[in-house]
Amino acid sequence: MAYQGRRREPLLHLKPEFIRLKARIQHLLAAPSDHPLRVSEIVARLRLPPGERDLARRAVDALIQEGAIVRVRRDRLLLPSQADLVTGRIEMNARGFGFVVPEPASGRSADGDLFIPAEDTGTALHGDRVVARLHADARGDPSGPRRRGRVIRILARANLRVFGILQRGSRFHFVVPDDPRLGRDIYVNLQKSSVRAKVGDRVVVRLDEWTDRHVNPEGVIVETIGASDDPRLDSLVVLRKYGLRAEFPEEVVRQADGMPERVFPEEIARRTDWRREMTFTVDPDDARDHDDALSLKRLPGGRWLAGVHIADVSHYVKPGSALDREARLRGNSVYLPDRVIPMLPARLSNGICSLVEGEDRLAFSVFFEMDADARVLARRFAPSVIRSSARLTYRQALAVLDPKKGGPAARPPVEVATLICDLGRLAAKLRARRFAEGALDLDFPEVKVRCDARGVPETIEKIENDVSHQLVEEFMLLANEAVAAELRRREIPALARVHEEPDPEKLEEWRELARAFGHALGNPNARGEIQKLLKRVAGAPEESLLKMSLLRSLKRARYAAQPLGHYGLAKTDYGHFTSPIRRYADLTLHRALRRALGEKGAFAGAALLDEIAEHCSATERVADEAEKEAIRLKLFEFFERQLSARHLERFDAVITEVRNFGLFVELPEFMLSGLIRVSALEDDFYQFDPVRRRLTGRRRRRVLHAGQPVKVAVARVDRLKKQVDFRLAD
Repeated sequence: MAYQGRRREPLLHLKPEFIRLKARIQHLLAAPSDHPLRVSEIVARLRLPPGERDLARRAVDALIQEGAIVRVRRDRLLLPSQADLVTGRIEMNARGFGFVVPEPASGRSADGDLFIPAEDTGTALHGDRVVARLHADARGDPSGPRRRGRVIRILARANLRVFGILQRGSRFHFVVPDDPRLGRDIYVNLQKSSVRAKVGDRVVVRLDEWTDRHVNPEGVIVETIGASDDPRLDSLVVLRKYGLRAEFPEEVVRQADGMPERVFPEEIARRTDWRREMTFTVDPDDARDHDDALSLKRLPGGRWLAGVHIADVSHYVKPGSALDREARLRGNSVYLPDRVIPMLPARLSNGICSLVEGEDRLAFSVFFEMDADARVLARRFAPSVIRSSARLTYRQALAVLDPKKGGPAARPPVEVATLICDLGRLAAKLRARRFAEGALDLDFPEVKVRCDARGVPETIEKIENDVSHQLVEEFMLLANEAVAAELRRREIPALARVHEEPDPEKLEEWRELARAFGHALGNPNARGEIQKLLKRVAGAPEESLLKMSLLRSLKRARYAAQPLGHYGLAKTDYGHFTSPIRRYADLTLHRALRRALGEKGAFAGAALLDEIAEHCSATERVADEAEKEAIRLKLFEFFERQLSARHLERFDAVITEVRNFGLFVELPEFMLSGLIRVSALEDDFYQFDPVRRRLTGRRRRRVLHAGQPVKVAVARVDRLKKQVDFRLAD
């Protein structure tokens, strides 16, 4: 989904009176009525003065665009729930079917995603905002068969411009989209294009109107980016495709350049001075923005005072400033294999806001008084100033916490190492208690692609969620929960990080997958049963696949104006507070906490929280897709280089599914799946057993089945189809 941003969004949409008027219209339509209302009837029933009637019509248009109300019979208006309609974004699968994810404004989000069979997608493309009508047999008991629907209207195209590679058929040219979820090649007429392009080039196509799903869409090439095999263009393509800008506007740069390079004494005097206490940061090797630090003091009676210190970005980025507007527009930083697209200019993100070693820095601190079992006895919040004693990498922290796994990383000074050990023991107790209270272990390794100066991938590294990561994670989770709970207790509006209850039918599908791997699961809707299964598969070859499949079965976490709870973490109160350098949502929580502590100043009130929540959720999705696509591109390049290598590497894999044409395999090290075709099984002639879903060799009687670990090597890479084929190498 390409996010275009809303730099020029009308100020009207931010005005409280406009937001209140939209709420009145929705309330009016929700009331019992003998017929759907026209716009003129809505205006009349609102009893508005003449000067506000045009504003009401604009509010109706805005609600239609948001999907909060729908038009029926040409000029009648209803809430989606009143007409068996669902509005939202459609997420397509490369095999043709899709799911409509209901938007919160539609009032259907609690019903879960709506399945759209391939024959009912119409002319919808991945990411489009659509209206879908429920099938007649899908309107009843939500615990029954999966709800199905049919797309009846496209509200907005997500991909007016499509990125892809130009190819030539026998009689015409076409563009194969980079995103296989778009599902259709796009026919192009080179004679109509004002730019020159040759077969194999990466191009941008402007889509023509597409109204007939029985023919492929057509378009015009509007830009040629370069050769498809040039690794230097990978990140450029991702940036352009997702509407991400590396450069900042002049006004923003000018404001950032005007920021001080040091902390002034008068500001220190107003804060809790923690500079004499030992604090440290733990980050990846190549990190330059350090937005969280930890400290720990021993108290009498076996108690501890743990400090979570977060960069005080809100002191420098004021609401309504050019820096604030740009940060809000971007929503978050984006991390690609060869570059970072920061939310804030480097003068702040790597400079005065970053908790660099040996420098005075402003922070917002959360202090936890704990007993020996890491139970929180008291907590307090305070603007502070710290001076980081050490900048550690995860490797260095791991070398202290688990020397066997940490390897030869340089150990920090003794006093810092002691602090890390004490914090590590407390973090382990916090983690054990969190899982005992129902949290799900859904941690995944991170795939890190390291590139040379030309953008060519040199190494692929899998970063495990080891005890060094868990140390930081547990204290960040603790701080996030504490801030959210405090703001709710004080009844101060704030963005919540929510993760809603999963759809029962999706959990049932996951249960069937687990059964295929020989793992019995009781009631999949019982959190305890899921936890038991996750423990059983820990360390098994199929662990990565089952955990990834479970994650796909759950709803996506998002931001909301109301604290709806977090299913995965099993928390009632949760928000994002600990990364304000790279997430705008965290910055809004800092401002809300300032308000809670009695500071005066502007902060996001309840009227704007819904819009900020939706915007930050959207930019987060864009960043996530951009990062995944950039990594995929580099993985394809890495495997292509494997094909030209003299000695092919062997990789660990697990068979995930057996079909008559081959084996689907998952490579946990790369979080990548691929296919071993039957024709590539050269050691024997294999027969497919459709009942047991396995392949058996005639001569050697070797059996290949789901869940089986194997060694594989690369056999073929198809960049156009975004597919990698492997062969057995054991």
